[in-house]
Amino acid sequence: MTDEQKWASPAAVVPAIAAAVPPIVPPVMPPVAPPVDPRFVVQNSSTGNGYGYEGAGGAQPGWTPPPKPGLIPLRPLDLGTILGASFRVLRRNPKPTFGAALLIQGSVYLLLILVVAGVTFNAVSRVNSSSSQNTDQITAGATGLIIVASIIPALLAVIASAVLQGIIVLEVSRGAVGEKLTLRALWTKARGRIGALIGWAALLVLTVTVVLGAIVLIIVMLAVSLGTGGIIAAVLIGFLASFSLVVAFVWLSTKLALVPSVLMIERLSIRDSVARSWSLTRGYFWRTFGITLLVAAIIGFVSQVASIPLSIVTQFATVLFDPQGQKGSGVTVLLVVVSLLAVVIAVVIQSITSVVQSATTGLIYLDLRIRKEGLDLELVRYVEARQSGNSSVVDPLLHGAPVSPALVADESPWA
Repeated sequence: MTDEQKWASPAAVVPAIAAAVPPIVPPVMPPVAPPVDPRFVVQNSSTGNGYGYEGAGGAQPGWTPPPKPGLIPLRPLDLGTILGASFRVLRRNPKPTFGAALLIQGSVYLLLILVVAGVTFNAVSRVNSSSSQNTDQITAGATGLIIVASIIPALLAVIASAVLQGIIVLEVSRGAVGEKLTLRALWTKARGRIGALIGWAALLVLTVTVVLGAIVLIIVMLAVSLGTGGIIAAVLIGFLASFSLVVAFVWLSTKLALVPSVLMIERLSIRDSVARSWSLTRGYFWRTFGITLLVAAIIGFVSQVASIPLSIVTQFATVLFDPQGQKGSGVTVLLVVVSLLAVVIAVVIQSITSVVQSATTGLIYLDLRIRKEGLDLELVRYVEARQSGNSSVVDPLLHGAPVSPALVADESPWA
């Protein structure tokens, strides 16, 4: 039996099989767009384009800065932005900021001068007209009267500073969305919250007074009742108490720094504002403390530099007009004029200082809400809605307004 099948080489069979099987073509994958941070891609209802990437077909993705409708760009704020915006508040809307500060600080200084000067003149007149037998009692009473007269303007200064801080905080919050309000409009928005702001300032003053009074009373009682050992114990307690008070003041003042902003912007009660400030500064204590301390150091240095020329002029003028130290009428008039000029300069410097410090606090408040609540996205939508004529949109700065879910700052390119 014969096998008629013919043998073929494998090399000849493989090409035939390969020719019969069609080649496998890999699928074409569509291009993948780069990830987009939702914080900066906000759909514009009027133009149809996002802020982060162009919406036109076929256009290459491009980056544009976040919108800046007013005082600040709507993104997490860095140190330079906060510092610049704190001073820019004065230039952007000077009448309701510097004008209000000048009016309030000038009134406080004028009241202080009139009250203290009047009471001091009366007290000195009584001492001079008293007999030699009761001079000590009258002098002690006059000194106490002068001290009481100085305390009243000081309390009024605390109240005035609280009112000014509320006005500046409102100006910062409205400036962030591009609004530029007059002093009357700001005062209208602050209506109903000034009492809470004054109450918060009075509560702080009362707390500090009670704590310091209790410590001083304990130290005095130890020093008087225990003799030499009591004096040593009083000194040690005074040192430890001073150190503890400084630490407690720094910690509490930082944690509660945003209470005025919450009182004025979110319109919460004092208790809820304390809790809100405590919550917002959680995780950002050192940032809040560092920025506040840096701004205070800058304006303190500028204030000292601004007061140096006046002191130099006073010394040279005194030597020039009264080289022998006789203190005639001309020198007295010169000293009065220089003193009034010093008061004017002090009022101007204090006004600028108050505005900058209050603006810094308001900017820190907005920055923390942007970082922890995504407030910048809601502010952009609010600005767009107002620009399109929608006046019924909810103000996202108010308490209870809808905000975006919290965004992690470390995942943002602006962190």
